[in-house]
Amino acid sequence: MTSRTQIVCLCEGEQGSSIDPVFINCLMRSLKPDWVRSWGGSNIVRIVPCGNRKGVMERTPEEIHLCRKAGGDTTLMVWADCDDDCADGEALKALFWQEAQRREVKQEDFDRVVFIFPKDRLENWIEYLRHEQTNESEEGPRVEHTREAADAAKKLAKHCREGKPIDGLPPSLKWSCENWRSLSARMKSS
Repeated sequence: MTSRTQIVCLCEGEQGSSIDPVFINCLMRSLKPDWVRSWGGSNIVRIVPCGNRKGVMERTPEEIHLCRKAGGDTTLMVWADCDDDCADGEALKALFWQEAQRREVKQEDFDRVVFIFPKDRLENWIEYLRHEQTNESEEGPRVEHTREAADAAKKLAKHCREGKPIDGLPPSLKWSCENWRSLSARMKSS
């Protein structure tokens, strides 16, 4: 029996030339959220690299509509960098909401999206997970090997599963973790 996509992750980067899809896929598969019916299939998680942040923003309303049509058990996650033009995740989320409104997305559907927004690049989170420190006001060092991204994702998943507070989380990682926890709580209560 084939399994159906249950988690759709829009992200920056290009397939095969970015560590973002590797990190995201490894994180989702390591987390194995409770509400996903079965982890036996290879298409449970669909990663959609969209180039740059603008590409992610333009694709989000379309995917919200597709997830809505697919049913209540399809989760949309949006991964994008805040960069220098957005102070924090809330500022970037407001930009995504503007685009969603323009494309006739309902507030209730938009509120079901899980937003994961590194301040500058995902590499800062990987640096933090590897060395327990990073400076989000500077770009983290480029990750050259997918193994580094996968190991960092597994470490983050382990922290998430344990549910223990972590000291010194970069602000954007803390904000994004709160979004994930909110989704988890919502899914457990439904």
